[in-house]
Amino acid sequence: MINITDKSACCGCSACAAICPKNCIQLKEDEEGFVYPEVKKNNCVECGACERVCPIKNRITEKSFIQDGYVVQNKDSQVLRESTAGGAFTAIAKYVIRRGGVVFGVALSDKLMAHHIWVDNEIDLEKFRNSKYMQSFPGGAFGDVKSFLKQGKLVCFSGTPCQVEGLKHYLGKEYQNLITVDVVCRAVPSPMIFRKYLDLQNKRLDAPIEDVRFRDKHYGYKYSTMNITTDKNQGNYHQGIETDPWLRAFFSGLCVRPSCYTCQFKKRYRVSDFTLWDCFNVGRFSKELDNDKGATRVLVHTDKGRKIYEEISTDLRYVRIAPEKIIEGTAEMVKPVKYNSLRDQFMQDATVMDCEELFDKYFPSTFKVKAEHCLRLICYKLGIYSIVKKAYVRITHKY
Repeated sequence: MINITDKSACCGCSACAAICPKNCIQLKEDEEGFVYPEVKKNNCVECGACERVCPIKNRITEKSFIQDGYVVQNKDSQVLRESTAGGAFTAIAKYVIRRGGVVFGVALSDKLMAHHIWVDNEIDLEKFRNSKYMQSFPGGAFGDVKSFLKQGKLVCFSGTPCQVEGLKHYLGKEYQNLITVDVVCRAVPSPMIFRKYLDLQNKRLDAPIEDVRFRDKHYGYKYSTMNITTDKNQGNYHQGIETDPWLRAFFSGLCVRPSCYTCQFKKRYRVSDFTLWDCFNVGRFSKELDNDKGATRVLVHTDKGRKIYEEISTDLRYVRIAPEKIIEGTAEMVKPVKYNSLRDQFMQDATVMDCEELFDKYFPSTFKVKAEHCLRLICYKLGIYSIVKKAYVRITHKY
């Protein structure tokens, strides 16, 4: 029977709940907003299936193998504009849809919470474009994946590395008709804190929030911003990592899942077919793709992935890069997010403080914050933002 006594030993992938033959495991949200398995002990038959599929309890040993690396940009201008980076995932997803398959990815619910859904048409792929900076609730996704696979359908599943490994453990065997895509994940922040953020912005914008985009390209790819749409502002909210309270909370490491601080899925050699992540320093690899419209790094892990990439390459502008070069400087691929010493106090305060009090305490709008925002905007309006950003990267080695 699965029994979580140490919350850093649960990534919330849902494999245990999906595999239970008696449906006696439910994922319940704790006071921090993260889900953990809760077992109805009276119904449990002690079969041990839940423990056998846990990707943390049953760690997959990392072994080296041949990989291919690419930096890509989707040729479809709308897809590129709507995507977080270069639109690589849409190209893979279209490959699946055009062969009668289904694609699983993360979308926002009507309450703006992240959850896994599946789609079987190209129009609905728009729901998956743009990052969702919070932990997704898988729901019944694992069971649906297995059902489609048994029907012989081509299935693409995308998620965080822990979700992909959880799915692989749940399925128990390899399926030739399954394509898996993971991302270089910094960490997963709390849905409860995001609800606090929505409450804050509802007050400040004086209107109900209709939509959010966590990585909008209003000022270009290299200065991605949080975008919020209400019926009053027509989407005219664009704040970056230096000023937006949610982005500041996430990137400070204050509100992420306990398991993320010791994440065992941070590795180069993965069980997925593809790993995707940003390429802000695209100019290192290609002058043609360095147009501030977005670029994705793609690491191909399997022969299946190589065959698919060959098929979709006509939809992409790309350069092939040695895997060792493409992962260079990507600390998030192999190192867990650094623990913030204020994290526990922040989470405690979140349970008793209202939204304004909480964010004003930890993320005040100081002169330094305002000055950085103004400097970024001035550089953007003068058309020198990319030049200044490149100089900053050369000096600090930070992206």
